[in-house]
Amino acid sequence: MIGALRRVRSEMLGLNRRNHAYLFAYNPRAGYRVVDDKQATKSALDAGGVAVPALRDVCDAQWRVRGVMARLAAEREFVLKPARGAGGAGIVVVVDRQDERFVKASGAMLRARDLAAHACDVLAGTYSSGGRTDRLLVEELVVPEPVLGALSWRGVPDIRVLVFRGVPVLAMVRLPTRRSDGRANLHLGGVGVGVDLTTGRTTFGVRGGRPVSDHPDLGRPLSGIEVPAWHDVLSLAVRAADAVRLGFLGVDVVLDRRRGPLVLELNARPGLGIQLANRRGLRPLLERLAAQSVPGDVSARVALGQALAYDCGSSR
Repeated sequence: MIGALRRVRSEMLGLNRRNHAYLFAYNPRAGYRVVDDKQATKSALDAGGVAVPALRDVCDAQWRVRGVMARLAAEREFVLKPARGAGGAGIVVVVDRQDERFVKASGAMLRARDLAAHACDVLAGTYSSGGRTDRLLVEELVVPEPVLGALSWRGVPDIRVLVFRGVPVLAMVRLPTRRSDGRANLHLGGVGVGVDLTTGRTTFGVRGGRPVSDHPDLGRPLSGIEVPAWHDVLSLAVRAADAVRLGFLGVDVVLDRRRGPLVLELNARPGLGIQLANRRGLRPLLERLAAQSVPGDVSARVALGQALAYDCGSSR
C-alpha cells in the first residue's frame, strides 16, 4: 500500500510543473487572449467548425441593459455569462418562468430587476479577472441528454477533456449539485467523476478533494456509467484545441439532447483535480506524449490518447 501511494504521488502533476513545463512551453500568449474571452472563444470555434451553444444576445454597455431585459422578458430559458468570467463566477442559469419571475437551475426565483442588477455588475467587471469592464453574453440553455442528466442535480453536467499537443489524455464528468447551485464547477461544490479514456465508462468520484461513490443529492451510483457518444466527445475536444492553437488546455463538452456534443467553454489553465477523479497522475502521460510525434488526423490522435491511457495504466 505504501509503495502504491508513493508511486501515485510521484506521478501527480503539480501546479508549478504544470505552469513551467506545459503552460509556458505550449500555450502562446495570443491563445490566452482568445480563450479568456468567451465571445472570442465562440468566434474561434465557429470558424473552426466546432459546435457551440448559440449566442443569442450581447450587452456591452450599461445603457443597453434595459433593451436586453426587455428581450429576455419573452424567454423561458437562457444562460447569462460574463465574457471574461472564470470558474463559473457570474453565470446565471434560468430554466423556467413562474408568472413574472425567472426560475434558476437551483430553484431560486429572480425578478427582472434582479437580472438587470446582475447584468450591471457583470458590465462593471465584478466577475472579470482584474476587475476590467466586461460584456454580458446571453446563450441558449443546453438541455442535458438523459444518461448524464440523471446524475445531475438540476443543472447541466459537462465533460472536461484535458488535451495536450492535440491529444486527449484525461477526462472526467463534472456534475452539478445543490451546493454548486446547478453549476458543474468542482470548486463551487460540483462532483468530478473520472472517465476511462478507452471505454468511456465512469470510474471514481471526488468532491471537495474527497472520494465519493454516490451523488450527494441524488444518491445515485457514479461509477460504471457509459458516457454517450464518447468518440464524438473526444474528437470534438481535439478539434476545439486545434481551433485555438493551444497545446495544453481543458475542453468542456456538454451533451445536448437536441444537438449532441457541444463545446461549452475552454480553459487555458486547467485545474488538476482531474487527477484525483481518475486516481492517476498526469506526468507519465504527458512525458510519454512530449517525447513522440503526433499524427495530424483527429481520429488518429484520439486513438493515440486512448492507447497511451491504456499503456500507462497497464504498466503501473
